[in-house]
This record gives sequence, structure tokens and C-alpha cells, in this order.
Amino acid sequence: MDIEHVRSRFKKHFDGSEGSVYASPGRINLIGEHTDYNGGFVFPGAIDKGMVAEIKLNGTNKVRAYSIDLKDFVEFGLNEEDAPKASWAKYIFGVCREIIKRGGKISGFDTAFSGDVPLGAGMSSSAALESTYAFALNDLFDLGIDKFELAKIGQSTEHNYVGVNCGIMDQFASIFGKAGSLIRLDCRSLEYQYYPFNPTGYKLVLLDSVVKHELASSAYNQRRKSCENVVASLQKTHPHVEFLRDVSLDMLKEVKSIVSAEDYMRAEYVIEEIQRVLDVCDALEIGDYETVGKKMYETHHGMSKLYEVSCEELDFLNDIAKEEGVTGSRVMGGGFGGCTINMVKEDKYDAFIEKAISSYKAKYNKNLKVYDVVISDGARKIC
Repeated sequence: MDIEHVRSRFKKHFDGSEGSVYASPGRINLIGEHTDYNGGFVFPGAIDKGMVAEIKLNGTNKVRAYSIDLKDFVEFGLNEEDAPKASWAKYIFGVCREIIKRGGKISGFDTAFSGDVPLGAGMSSSAALESTYAFALNDLFDLGIDKFELAKIGQSTEHNYVGVNCGIMDQFASIFGKAGSLIRLDCRSLEYQYYPFNPTGYKLVLLDSVVKHELASSAYNQRRKSCENVVASLQKTHPHVEFLRDVSLDMLKEVKSIVSAEDYMRAEYVIEEIQRVLDVCDALEIGDYETVGKKMYETHHGMSKLYEVSCEELDFLNDIAKEEGVTGSRVMGGGFGGCTINMVKEDKYDAFIEKAISSYKAKYNKNLKVYDVVISDGARKIC
């Protein structure tokens, strides 16, 4: 994150003045995919890539915002009818509005921001942007909003101003992130716990397949429906069941004859994945990274064969990881394209990356993007 670049652009666009600088990170999710809407656990961590913003109160009721990366300037008021047209500015406007709706008193400010979270790679650049402004405005106006509410302000911005009905994980990781730790978040109770993640001798690297398949959103909705169908079937004999989180594999077998084969497979994946998150937490407490890696491969297999949200390119990258002796590898995110996340021993790293890049180019005539990530701190004031 290039702080000096942000400061120089702010000076240029706002008459040589200086403000305060804030940052928030993107995130990875080590394990726990499609568990959130099933009342299960996710296991994210903040990363060393994110958004940096300089902000200074301007004594008016207008926000003047400059996107350094897009070279775009927007000015808007703080009332509902003042919503800006530019999609990037809606994130900042939405955060302002969500704070105001909660009784927070804010006024106009000047801001410039830049990010190094790769767009579209599943590291949640939008949550990083929302969290930066939620954290900054809370600090600048001394609003006393707690961290949980800051994460919810980011989530509500997505729902109400961007039109994305997302869960809480991305904003939560961006606000609560801690260097050297992953966070197990219970998506039902929102209880959370930090787990040590200091994989000495390993690197975490994302391989971006640079493909995104169009059917993602409709397929996602179908899978949610499959999970709900199984829950509905089980509630007849197990009224306490609210989510697949409450279901064991033995209970699932009870409804095998009355749910579709497809619904059964989807539920089997989710139940196993919720358990895998817990297994990875246990492994990390004793520094057992080999078990962590094994569970990552199991997740990829489940997402590919049971949940069917992988794609040919991601399976290809996962196979290369296996061939090259990578400790753990899986598709990260909702699927149908995007990245694999890989935990690789440092002495195997160069050979793995070289093989992945050359093989992928030869097979798909596409250039892989490679992102090394380090688990880092959440939203913060820099200066």
C-alpha cells in the first residue's frame, strides 16, 4: 500500500493541504466456503493488500472524493437524494448514509484513496473500501461506534447502495483482522475467536485463473435452495434443525430417499465443510500445517465433485499443486472461476509457480496472475 502516493495525490487535488490517513485490508478465507448461509463457520484473515485513504474535514456539507486509481473526481451531499452516479463513489456515500441512519453526526470532507487489492480476484476490495471509510469517519467524528457495527455498516452499504446481498465475512475480516492470526467466525451467533497462523517455512499464494463463468449467480441461488430443501425435509422429524449446521451426516442419511440426489450431495458437502473448519482450527492450535493442507484439498474435492462450483481451469490448477507437492490447495470463494489459494513450502515455491504459469498458458492460452499474501492487521489509522 503506497501511502506516499496517496498523500501526494491528495495534496495536488486539495490545494496542498494534509489530512489523516487510514487503511483497511482485503481478505482471504483459508477454509469454509458456502458455510455462511448454512449457519456454519468461516475462517478468514486480513491480508497485506488493501485500501489507503487520506481524509480531511472541509467545513461544508459536501464530500469531495477522488479515486486515484480511476483518476475520477466526484462531489456529493449527505442526503439520500444526493447519491452519486459513479459506482465507486456509492461505497463512500453508502457508508456515510449508514452512519447517519444510526444517529451518527458527520459533515463534509475531502478524500483521495487508492488500493492494491486486485479487483475481481476474490480478496474483497469493496469491503476494504467500506471498512476504510467506516473506521475513518468513526475516528474523525469521534462517534464511538463499536467494531461489530462498523462491519455491519459496510455490509448494509452493499445491501442498500450497491445492490449486493452479501454476508458479513468480508467486512468482518477487514475490520477485525490481526497479523499472525486467522479468525473463526460463527455465522449464526457472530461469535469469533482468533487462531494463530504463523506458517514458518510456508508461503500463501493465490493463483488467479482470470476466468469468471457467467452462471455464477443463478447457480449460487440453486445451491442455497438445495440446502434449504434438505433442512425443510429434516425439520419434519428434527424440529430443532434451523440450518445444515445443525445436521450430522447420520441425520442426512435419514432423508436420502426423500430428497433429490443433487440436494443430498450439496448438503453432504456443507456438513463436511463445517467440520473441516473445526478440524483446521484444532490443527493450527498445535502448529500442524500438514493437516491444514490436507483439509484444503478435501474442500477442493468437495466443491468440485459434490457442490459442483469449481470449473475445469481451477481443477487443473489444483492438480498441478498436487503434482508439485504443494501442502494445501483449493478453490477460494464462491467458485465458477477466480482463484485457488495455495499453502506451499518455500523450497517448492519457485518450481510450483513456474510450472503453474507455463502449464496454464500452454493449455488455456491465458496468463495466470500470481498474488503472494501475508496475514496482516485490520482497519487502522496510519497517521
